[in-house]
Amino acid sequence: MLRKTFKIPDMTCTNCAMKIESLEDDLDGVQEINASYHKLEMVIEYDEATLNEEQIIAAVRKKGYTAIPA
Repeated sequence: MLRKTFKIPDMTCTNCAMKIESLEDDLDGVQEINASYHKLEMVIEYDEATLNEEQIIAAVRKKGYTAIPA
């Protein structure tokens, strides 16, 4: 398992954070996602054999946000 932090500069509220955390249900290989709109970041724990950084960034973009590796 890999644990990675991404900056989400366009996250503005708790609903945004919940929307990003819902990626846990959409992506295979995700163990846990914690999003904080106070910190404007998401911490994701995932199986690097199943999922890669580009797929995570694309999934966040599909939800309407920008993910920048921190």
